[in-house]
Amino acid sequence: MNFIKYIILAIIQGFTEPIPISSSGHLIIFKSILNSGVLNDLNFEIILNFGSLIAIVIYFWKDIKELFIDFFTYIFKRNKESYKNFKYCILVIIGTIPAGIIGLIFKDTIEELLNSVKVVGIALLVTSLFLYIIRNIKGTKEDNDITYLDAIIIGLFQAVALLPGISRSGATIVGSMFRGLKRDVAFKFSFILYIPISLATMLLGVKDLMEASISINMWMTYFIAMIISGIVTFISTKWFNNIMKNGKLIYFSIYCIIVGLLVIIFL
Repeated sequence: MNFIKYIILAIIQGFTEPIPISSSGHLIIFKSILNSGVLNDLNFEIILNFGSLIAIVIYFWKDIKELFIDFFTYIFKRNKESYKNFKYCILVIIGTIPAGIIGLIFKDTIEELLNSVKVVGIALLVTSLFLYIIRNIKGTKEDNDITYLDAIIIGLFQAVALLPGISRSGATIVGSMFRGLKRDVAFKFSFILYIPISLATMLLGVKDLMEASISINMWMTYFIAMIISGIVTFISTKWFNNIMKNGKLIYFSIYCIIVGLLVIIFL
């Protein structure tokens, strides 16, 4: 029975991670509904997030590889053709800083909120509102037009998403759209921005994971769940990309307001 719950969790994590409905919020809701100790397994959450991270890296591998090569090419050779991607990497670093700082300062407060399903309900309503506001914004900025101020503001939106129920992808896409980025540009920047913050979170949890007393059978369960989380994340990311291109964010706004109200009323 626990194995089935782990697999269900993996599917929920994979599906909700890329789309703007908050994966952390849905895991908290699921925890409240099932009232299961399985969902208090922090090591398992690290594994699930790692599965999603791998999927995002694979999805954007071509972009990541190009950014990585050009970043170091510009540093060591000052190749002008590499400057565009070098600057993009700097923008990603700048955009990551706010969430890193706020996450460290308010770590305890955030962890307390992770136990409040009502907070998730309210946060989903906030997510719904902002998705509704930017539903028809198209934007004009390309990758080369993103400014340092844009990166800071989008980074602050990502920091707000540390609150459970506030979608990380939703927050960064909303911030990007407010700053005038085109939909496809906002989609790419949002997910490239996800990689360093997710990697840092995983590395912080590795020590606890390695020190935990985990049986071989449990490691196998973790591994299967990680693969499922990764596969579902990849599929969900591709699906969300198509929705972004068609400007159908209103669907997620409607979903968030319905789920948010149900959570506040019944949980």
